[in-house]
Amino acid sequence: MAPTTRRPSMADVAARSGVSYQTVSRVLNEPGIVRPETRDRVQRAIDDLGYTPNRAARALKTTRSSLIGLLTDGSSLFGPAETATAIETAAREAGYSVLLTTVGTAADATAGAADGARRGTADGAPRAADASAGASLIGSGVDGILVVAAHEGMLPVVAAAAASIPVVAVSAQPTSAPGVDVVGVDQHRGAREVVHHLARTGVRTVAHLPGPADWFDARARLHGFEQAVEELGIAGTTTAPGDWTPRSGYELTCGLLASGLPDAIFAANDMMAIGALHALDEHGVRVPQDVAVVGYDDTVGAEYLIPSLTTVSQPFAELGRLALHRLLEVLDGADPAPHGTTTLPPRLVVRRSTRPERTH
Repeated sequence: MAPTTRRPSMADVAARSGVSYQTVSRVLNEPGIVRPETRDRVQRAIDDLGYTPNRAARALKTTRSSLIGLLTDGSSLFGPAETATAIETAAREAGYSVLLTTVGTAADATAGAADGARRGTADGAPRAADASAGASLIGSGVDGILVVAAHEGMLPVVAAAAASIPVVAVSAQPTSAPGVDVVGVDQHRGAREVVHHLARTGVRTVAHLPGPADWFDARARLHGFEQAVEELGIAGTTTAPGDWTPRSGYELTCGLLASGLPDAIFAANDMMAIGALHALDEHGVRVPQDVAVVGYDDTVGAEYLIPSLTTVSQPFAELGRLALHRLLEVLDGADPAPHGTTTLPPRLVVRRSTRPERTH
C-alpha cells in the first residue's frame, strides 16, 4: 500500500524559505509587520509547496476565523465590480478568505425592475436593501465585514451589520452609522481635475452628464464639477441624471445637440461617454475638434475607442488593500479614522478625445 502524501506544513514553509516557524506565522496572520523581502520569500515557498493554512487550527490559536465578509448589491457596473474583486484579491494575499453575500433589494420584487437592479441603474438601484443581509455572514463566523456601499440603498445594511460586528464601508460618502470607518476614492477631486484639464485646453463651456442621484460617486463627481466651473469662471451646465449606461449618455447628448453643444462634455462614467461619442458621430460632430469628451473610470478598452477616451482612472487594487487593512486595524482595536473617511486620489488619463493643453 502506497504511503499517503503528507500535506505541506508551516514547518516545511519555514525550512524552504529559510526563516523561523514564527516568521511564517506572522506572514500568514500579521503580514504588515514583516519586511517585504521576507514576506515575498515566504510567499514564494508557500506557492512552491502548495501550502494552505489549516483554518480550524488557526482559529483556535488566534480566536479569529481568517474569514472576511463582503456585502455588495451584486452590481455588474465597472466600479463596484472592480472594488469587490480588489477586496477579494487583497484578502487572499493577506491570508484571508472572503464570504460574499449579495444584498436583496425592494426593486427585485418590482415588475420590470429586475434588469435594472442587476445592472445597478437608477431605476433598479437598491433603495430598501435587506438590512439583515449581514446575519448569514456573522453566523458563518466572519471576523468582520466590508460593505461596498455605492448608493443610499446600502446604508441600512451598513448600520445593521455594524450593530453586531466590526464593519468598514467602501464608499464615496461618509456614513452616519456609529463606529463605521469609510474608505474610498476621492471622486470630488477626480471631477475637479477633469474641469481643470478642460480649462487648460481652452474650453469655456462644458456640460456634465451626471449619474443617478442616489449614487454617492455620482453626487461627488457632480459637486466637484460644480465647484471647479465656479472657481474657474467656466460656463457649466448639468443635464438630467443618467443611469450609467451608454443609452443614457446617447440620449442626454442628443438633447444637447438639439439645444446647442458646449465646448466639452464630461460624462459621469465611461459607459455614458461611449453613448455621447456615438450620438456626436451620428450627427457628424468631430471629437475633439468640435466638442471634447471626457469619461470616468478608465474602463477596459477606453484607450481603443475612436478617438481614445480621456478619463479618470481609479486605484481599485490599492483601494482593496486599504479597505482590508483598515478592517484588520479595527479588529485589532484601532481608533476610528480622524475624519471617519480615508480616501485615495484618482488619476486623470489624457487621451485624444480632448484637445492638447495650452502652454501659455
